[in-house]
Amino acid sequence: MILAGDIGGTKTVFALFDDGADRGLMPVREETFASKSAASLEALATRFLETSGRPSVRAACFGVAGPVVDGRSSTTNLPWELDEAGLAASLGVPRVRLLNDLEAAGYGVLVLDGSALDPLQAGAPRRGPATMALIAAGTGLGEAILAWDGTRHHVLASEGGHADFAPRTELEATLWEALRQEFGHVSYERVLSGPGLANIYRFLRAFRKLDEPPALRARLAAGDPSATISEVGLAGEDPVCAEALTLFVSIYGAEAGNLALKALAVGGVFVGGGIAPKILPKLKAGLFIEAFRHKGRFADFMDALPVHVVLEPRAPLLGAADRARTL
Repeated sequence: MILAGDIGGTKTVFALFDDGADRGLMPVREETFASKSAASLEALATRFLETSGRPSVRAACFGVAGPVVDGRSSTTNLPWELDEAGLAASLGVPRVRLLNDLEAAGYGVLVLDGSALDPLQAGAPRRGPATMALIAAGTGLGEAILAWDGTRHHVLASEGGHADFAPRTELEATLWEALRQEFGHVSYERVLSGPGLANIYRFLRAFRKLDEPPALRARLAAGDPSATISEVGLAGEDPVCAEALTLFVSIYGAEAGNLALKALAVGGVFVGGGIAPKILPKLKAGLFIEAFRHKGRFADFMDALPVHVVLEPRAPLLGAADRARTL
């Protein structure tokens, strides 16, 4: 058996796969946990293995939301300190690998078929594989490069989501200043994530001087504010929610374009994470690609890059399982 995990700030998904050499990875069992329901990854993984009947696991790989250096990681949105050797000893698994979550998602994207992708821009056809990029907004903002070496792709993790947010308009500059006053450093993750969308909404509510309707206030307080803002914005039920979602999508497209330029991602860009499929109509309305292309003298270059939304939420899990096979 192979154990794979997608470790996020909000939820953690574990899955067991039967690694039959002749038929590839076969899913056996999968379970989702609230990440904060346990004090450590070891505790959460042990719980999953015990409820799975304590199977014999030859290798495990976990995609985690945070940088992984020398087999260790301090998760960005959880108070967890992770170590490959410690996990192997605690779980009784001979080989354990930690990957940045976007690194795992990148390997997952590489094994997806076309039905799991929705195009935002067709781009120009290419003869063969090339370097690609992946950007994914969810609980945080992840970015990765899928570098082509002439033989295969290598997924290069990054912490690009924590790079400085670069305003493009007076409104975005005012947003940046408001967030600077609140947080000090303003990264792209402060605007391109679930909490980031809520930050944009709070800013616009104050900036536009529009009172929050009581019914909307109750919905925001009762559940996930970013999900509510997205739903209300998509439905056009509140002008501030609608504007917040529009601004979010525009900034998302601009940063996706920035990543494509830095990676020279002539093979295309993937938009992953949990938010994109939920706001797909807004992404496909044109503003995302307009901002993606708006790169001055490189506008024609950007126009030639394929851009796809990743619809498969299990991409990081599948990528972690694929990497575990090689251990």
